[in-house]
Amino acid sequence: MASLDDIRQIKSVDKSDMYGLIVNFPEQCAQAYGIGCDFQVPQSYVGAGYKNIVFSGLGGSAIGADLLRSYLTDDIRIPVFVNRDYTLPKFVGKDTLFLACSYSGDTEETLSAYAEAKEKGARIIVISSGGKLEVLAKEDKIPVIYIPKGYPPRTALGYAFFTWLDVLHKLGFISDRSRDVQEAIAGMKELRDGFIGPDIATPKNEAKKIAQEISGKYVFIYSANKHLDSIALRWRGQLAENAKTLSSTHVFPELNHNELVGWEGPKALLKDFYVVILRDESEHPRIAKRIEITKSIIEQGSTKVTEVRSKGKPGASLLSRMFSLVYTGDFASYYLAVLNGIDPTPVDRITFLKRELSKIR
Repeated sequence: MASLDDIRQIKSVDKSDMYGLIVNFPEQCAQAYGIGCDFQVPQSYVGAGYKNIVFSGLGGSAIGADLLRSYLTDDIRIPVFVNRDYTLPKFVGKDTLFLACSYSGDTEETLSAYAEAKEKGARIIVISSGGKLEVLAKEDKIPVIYIPKGYPPRTALGYAFFTWLDVLHKLGFISDRSRDVQEAIAGMKELRDGFIGPDIATPKNEAKKIAQEISGKYVFIYSANKHLDSIALRWRGQLAENAKTLSSTHVFPELNHNELVGWEGPKALLKDFYVVILRDESEHPRIAKRIEITKSIIEQGSTKVTEVRSKGKPGASLLSRMFSLVYTGDFASYYLAVLNGIDPTPVDRITFLKRELSKIR
């Protein structure tokens, strides 16, 4: 098993340099926000009487939209929906702002949804690094936000999230977020350089300790529903793609109405389970009490529970706190991949699936 404190050993496992992509994530977020600031929103898109916003994407191109939905739930006055399918809900129409998100530009589900949104008369903005989606958007005279090529989609989260913030501001949906963005980026740099980055030894590194704790376990990632639900999804996706490890997610208070009872068994497997609870000061007081009681119930068995709290200076913004949890999860999944002896970057089974689908038209 590789030592998490030996950079040479880490890089001997990480042959495709996921290390560099995760370490430089705060800088990517800064670049992404700048791309959004530079994007010129067509005047016809401003004040167009939208009744809903629909993001359409899959995988790494969709999680940014999920995080936006969670982050802005107290600010945007119309519904925000994240579509992960070939088809769109019936409510999509001329009063919809449709945001097509495909890092590669070749995601077949997004291409299908784009065609349907165009047919229904929605106002469309595309974000992509190229591909067929860019070609179609140019033909259809649809505005395109261009993001850099060459990233595995899940590592391009900065572009999938921060790029949209100033665009949504210019469209009139939210206030200017530049101060919060700068705080979030500075917070992630501080977290990386002083607490969870590769140079921080395991005894003082929360992300490395989490990786060691969950190694060989099936992980349940729990959180409050409001603001943190999408972060739990991000953790699950990163554990799957980076560490090639299955996990599941659920949210409070819903899990207290069903899944909690499931912790009675199967008893033989409880020792192989591990629960991570994501915490933030935005939790409703009753949610905090539910978490406390739920934790005590689960720990009555042989399952260990750990809490991961958001970080930030006193008075830190929600954005900064949310991305402290995102970044901690990204590093934890990376360290778990190293412990598993697995190069975190390749996703061979997804590649195989896409190749097989390409044979069927």
